[in-house]
Amino acid sequence: MSTTAVSANESAAEYSNPIFKELDFPQDPNNLYHQTVETMLHAADIIDLKHRVKIILAQPKNEVMVHFPVRMDDGHHRLFKGYRVQHNNALGPYKGGIRFHHDVHLDDVKSLALLMTMKCSLVRVPFGGGKGGVKVNPREHSAREMERITRRFCSAIMNIIGPEYDIPAPDVGTSAQNMAWFADTYMMSNEGKAANDGLRVVTGKPVEFGGSLGRTKATGQGVVDTLVELLPEVGLETKGMRVSLLGYGNVGSWAGRILHDMDAKIVAVADHTGAIRDDKGLDAHRLAEHCEKHGGVAGFAGDAITTDEFYQTQVDVLIPAALEQMITDREAAMINAKIIAEGANAPCTPEGDRVLSERGIEVIPAILANAGGVAVSYFEWVQNKTSSYWDIEQVDRELNRHMVMAARRTVVARQKYGVDLRTAAYIAALDHIGKAYSVRGIFP
Repeated sequence: MSTTAVSANESAAEYSNPIFKELDFPQDPNNLYHQTVETMLHAADIIDLKHRVKIILAQPKNEVMVHFPVRMDDGHHRLFKGYRVQHNNALGPYKGGIRFHHDVHLDDVKSLALLMTMKCSLVRVPFGGGKGGVKVNPREHSAREMERITRRFCSAIMNIIGPEYDIPAPDVGTSAQNMAWFADTYMMSNEGKAANDGLRVVTGKPVEFGGSLGRTKATGQGVVDTLVELLPEVGLETKGMRVSLLGYGNVGSWAGRILHDMDAKIVAVADHTGAIRDDKGLDAHRLAEHCEKHGGVAGFAGDAITTDEFYQTQVDVLIPAALEQMITDREAAMINAKIIAEGANAPCTPEGDRVLSERGIEVIPAILANAGGVAVSYFEWVQNKTSSYWDIEQVDRELNRHMVMAARRTVVARQKYGVDLRTAAYIAALDHIGKAYSVRGIFP
């Protein structure tokens, strides 16, 4: 996203928060990172978080950009751009996914890294926030090319990651297979270290190569665990509940399948290929198989509908589980739901958020609903570190405990400060980070 330069003599009143002027932020309210920081600072102001913590959290600790050549199948080389942003490690090692997408930008990666800091704090896993990405469209490359891109990117950032310092994971456009290539590259380049050190340099690996049971479904499972805990707040129950899903990749499909098995009705689904609806309920499992085979929901049984009709479909719960900033004020005005559970990171723009609030639609924010992935990544890291193995019942039990407690912290903050769920979740996360800084101090 483009940013607009700000002249030095512009007054602080032109900024939504004085921290932006102090840190010389570009004045662009449409910038995703600007929006994410503004949400964080709003919550920080409510709890009178110390100034030093605000300015630390308003900018990442480290931002790294790399350019690396990769040989294509036809023998020529292409140059790729990659990023690794390390936002904050006050609570533990940096932690965050690696995104392969044709529209990856630095400010987007910075936003996702900040959100990871908030998620880890809210669900109380001992990690800080990080994020990475490569500007590439995986659909345009063969499996062999994607392997070389993954391994080459690992080599490019190897000196700034490590199992006790910065631990990547999958994100949009990457999978357990990418993590296996990533870990193998790291291990082969650091053969003098213990094998399990190499294993835990990334999480989200295949189970056969140090991964955890339950990691693939973790984010979708976390969405459901959080939703179930908060449904009484809006007078709903899962049985017979009408659900629509925006995006049916890993997060959306698992949330859909789990809710389907809990007797909820998946009545509408939309993704980059189209949108479908069936008021009697779609078979979430068969739809997942269809998407795996055909690349999207288009062509599956049900009525083909427009994107506008998807948003206008009457449901109890809408789960946006695709990319950032997909729900603007326009979509928010059309949405016909009682509650939105953000399975994706930052799917609502500030304008969209305001419209939803004015319409009385409750929003479970991404730093809560989307945190299941990092929770199970932590479990995987612990298993690798201790050379132990958890069965699926233990993973699900621990995940549910972390998600339920995070939801309860959010509700307590909302009741204490009289704010919406998004602000309450940030308050609960920031309070924990603030306490860490109060005892750690600032070195030197």
